Amino acid sequence: MERGAIPTDEIAGAVDVQATLESGQTYLWWRPDGTTYETDGASGGRAWYRTVVDGDVVEVRQTDAAVEWQSTTDAGPLVRELLGLNDDLHEIRAAATDDDLTTAAWDAYDGLRIVRDPFFGCLISFICSAQMRVERIFAMQESLREHYGEPIEYDGETVHAFPEPEALAAATEEDLRDLKLGYRAPYVQRTAEMVATGELTRRDVEGRAYELARETLTDFVGVGDKVADCVLLFSLGYLEAVPLDTWIRSAIEDHYPDCDRGNYADTSRAIREQLGPYAGYTQTYLFHYLRSGGDE
Repeated sequence: MERGAIPTDEIAGAVDVQATLESGQTYLWWRPDGTTYETDGASGGRAWYRTVVDGDVVEVRQTDAAVEWQSTTDAGPLVRELLGLNDDLHEIRAAATDDDLTTAAWDAYDGLRIVRDPFFGCLISFICSAQMRVERIFAMQESLREHYGEPIEYDGETVHAFPEPEALAAATEEDLRDLKLGYRAPYVQRTAEMVATGELTRRDVEGRAYELARETLTDFVGVGDKVADCVLLFSLGYLEAVPLDTWIRSAIEDHYPDCDRGNYADTSRAIREQLGPYAGYTQTYLFHYLRSGGDE
């Protein structure tokens, strides 16, 4: 077991680990105490969170002065990357639109950062996200880990990694439906097969211009424009991506009606221009704020 801490005074801007990891942008981290996604408007907590990356268990928690970590590897640089701690939140907020709604969202959850989740886990979790509450999406990923993930012995307990593409590719649709994936089951199996065989992978997406990267991602089975935007934003670091989910469409209707252009591509361009060069950051603040009862 290795341990370390990243002092918050070495990070540009505020940090809120709970808001970051329980704001609907990741389903690959969980609380060992079993209470992940049980609190609306999650913010400011001091609990431990756990994930597995490339076979290494990583745990983090926030204290008054630092983001502490413990891991099976020297995880300091990895924690900075996974939690977006290298992002300059001062610069990002200064570039955002400053209307009443976005100002309220940023003020409410200052320190929320965009995660950089592993590509395959992010892709599968958002395929599972269609028409589901965040709590149910998270529960699906727990089931996938427990049934198909590699077991790792860690600090006296068994921790399961997110399944490898080959493991989910080998699953049957019936097996996945038994885990309550419903109609998403064949999408998960076929997309896993595409990654496992090299038919379509992260390498085919990463580094492309934003809209071309989104288009490429929609070649995965079960991936539309919204899911593609989630993967671009929460895994690949395309901070301009704005997933047009129910909450953001509601914000457009109530606050930015001129951005509704009648189709995804044109509305996406308009709301990105409205929210600024780091539109995906503001989108995530708005999602967490509105889903948690803000603006009511």
